[in-house]
Amino acid sequence: MTTSSSEHGVSLGMPELPAPAYPDDVRARLERDAREVIARYPDSRSALLPLLHLVQSEEGHVTRTGMRFCADMLDLTTAEVTAVATFYTMYRRRPSGDYQVGVCTNTLCAVMGGDAIFEELQEHLGVGNGETTDDGKVTLEHIECNAACDFAPVVMVNWEFFDNQTPGSARRLVDDLRAGRAVEPTRGARLCTFKETARILAGFPDERPGAVEASGSAGHASLVGLRLAKGEAAPARVVHPRDGGPHEPQDGAVHKPSPAEHLSSHDAPQDTSASDPAHPAGPVAEEGE
Repeated sequence: MTTSSSEHGVSLGMPELPAPAYPDDVRARLERDAREVIARYPDSRSALLPLLHLVQSEEGHVTRTGMRFCADMLDLTTAEVTAVATFYTMYRRRPSGDYQVGVCTNTLCAVMGGDAIFEELQEHLGVGNGETTDDGKVTLEHIECNAACDFAPVVMVNWEFFDNQTPGSARRLVDDLRAGRAVEPTRGARLCTFKETARILAGFPDERPGAVEASGSAGHASLVGLRLAKGEAAPARVVHPRDGGPHEPQDGAVHKPSPAEHLSSHDAPQDTSASDPAHPAGPVAEEGE
C-alpha cells in the first residue's frame, strides 16, 4: 500500500504562485505609512521590523501579500523578508484573534502555577497552543518569559500585564474578553485590539486617551532593589503575602498598595495558592528568607 505525499502534508505539485497585491486603495494608504517609517532610518532595510508590524496591523497577521509589500518598499527579496518574519514570534503567520493571550510557562511562572493556568485555558477555550477560538476573539499561546517574574504567574494580553494569576482568574479574564466586557491590566494602558497594538509597535502614535501616561511603569516589586540601592528605606511588605492578609511588622505599620501598585480588575487574590487549592503554588517565604 502506498501513501501519497499529500497525506504527509508535502506538496510535490506546481510551485506556489506569487502573492497577490493589496487592493489599490489599501496599498496607497500603506505606502504613505511605510514611507513615514522608512524616513526614520538612514538605511532603509532597518525599517523592516516596523514595516512587518504595519502590515500585521492591516490583516492581523503577516501574510504573503504583506511580505511582498515590505520587499517592494525596501528593495529586498521576499526570501529576505520571510527570513525575518519567521524568526520573531511577535509576527503571526496565520489568522489570529483580537486578543493574544500569552501564558508564561518559564521556570518561575511554571512553578507558581503557569502550567496549570495554560492547561486550564486550553480546556476552557477548546484550543491548543497558537490556536484561536471560533469567535475570533482569543488566540492562546504559551510564552517562555513575560519578563515579570516578581509577579508570577503572569499572563499577557496584547503585551499588557495581568499579574499574580490563578487558573480561575485567567478563565474569568478570557471570558470577559470574549464577551466584550471592560478589562483593565495590572500595569500599563487599557487594552486595545491586536491590530491596534501592531500599529503602535510599528511606531505610530497611541491615540487612546491617557494611554501614554498610563504606560511604561514597572511594578513596585521590580523596583525594590533599585530603591534599596539608592538608600531608600524598605517598606514593611512589598506585596500582600499569599497565605492571607498583610503581615504586620514590629512597628505596627502595614504596607498598603499605592496607586502605582494598583491591582488589575482581573488579578487573582494575592493569596494565590490558597484561592486555588487544586493547584497550590508551594511554600511562600518573606523576601530575604
